[in-house]
Amino acid sequence: MTVLETENISIQFGGLMAVSNLSMELKKGELIGLIGPNGAGKTTVFNMLTGVYKPTAGKITVCDHNDERKEIGKLHPYQITALGMARTFQNIRLFKNLTVLDNVRIANHLNVQYHSLQAVLRLPSYYQEEKQITEQSMELLRIFNIEHKSEELAKNLPYGEQRKLEIVRALATKPHILLLDEPAAGMNPQETLDLMDLIRHIRDRFDLSILLIEHDMKLVMGICERILVLDYGRLIARGTPAEIAHDPMVIKAYLGKELENDA
Repeated sequence: MTVLETENISIQFGGLMAVSNLSMELKKGELIGLIGPNGAGKTTVFNMLTGVYKPTAGKITVCDHNDERKEIGKLHPYQITALGMARTFQNIRLFKNLTVLDNVRIANHLNVQYHSLQAVLRLPSYYQEEKQITEQSMELLRIFNIEHKSEELAKNLPYGEQRKLEIVRALATKPHILLLDEPAAGMNPQETLDLMDLIRHIRDRFDLSILLIEHDMKLVMGICERILVLDYGRLIARGTPAEIAHDPMVIKAYLGKELENDA
């Protein structure tokens, strides 16, 4: 089943066509990569998928939590998140002056059942659900081995753990589609290997479909089942990691001869 699909989406900024006629699909349970040189339009694609930018042409559809297809091209980011699609950012966007736990608790509030009056009056239903939110948030932090830092300010975490916290916060919205924008950026080789295992684990544990942008080719080739390649806003190739590693257009545009020889 296809959970995310774009049909010929394009976006233009003034006279610049940043993304042109992009058609792609993400199937349930898939883990696919979107790669390309700097400036190829990868993050712009993510911004269109999540409502930050509105496509100037084309259509984007997702399946919601009930497997009903919804067109989302004109929706706001919070509406798209409520349908079950969450993301992380290339540049970390945590609430840096809040605690690690509160960063996750905030994301959990997307799905609260109590009403504002119940919160104002501090009724038992409010306290009960807030307790559940805290427990669920701590469980997510445990999965990522940062629960012992729950009361630290997010800005005081090492860079790699801030990256993890962004993924935790996205998972707290209870998505079934997860978009990861350069999750390994700034990580050392061992942290990247650990992240590969973690991404596989959360895909299986939370029944996720994952689309990721990444420049680390070892990570992309190591975990992605399919890869899409952008160059100057156009899709120039799609296929398995082995097919992409030997595609002449991809090698010319991005990967380089070194990877071709190593593959």
